[in-house]
Amino acid sequence: MNVKRKKVYEGKAKILYEGPEPGTLIQYFKDDATAFNGEKKAQLEGKGVINNRISEFIMSRLNGIGVTNHFIKRLNLREQLIREVEIIPLEVVCRNVVAGS
Repeated sequence: MNVKRKKVYEGKAKILYEGPEPGTLIQYFKDDATAFNGEKKAQLEGKGVINNRISEFIMSRLNGIGVTNHFIKRLNLREQLIREVEIIPLEVVCRNVVAGS
């Protein structure tokens, strides 16, 4: 980010900064990766860039079928302009192999 903005929140995968307009935030995607409930930590170069593009793709498709969400636009390789919303505490885990109990 070129402009110094106030950090609002930092989690495992992203950082939220105050946005340019009231009710907006800048979402920055990090390269940090964790496993085993945070016991194992690493940096994966480019992870944040890929996660930004995946998020943009999914949120744009949802907007296209009338499902409103936080996404406004992608700003650069690692950042999105988003609406400030109240989150629904839901986690989705996708695996590329057959797994489960």
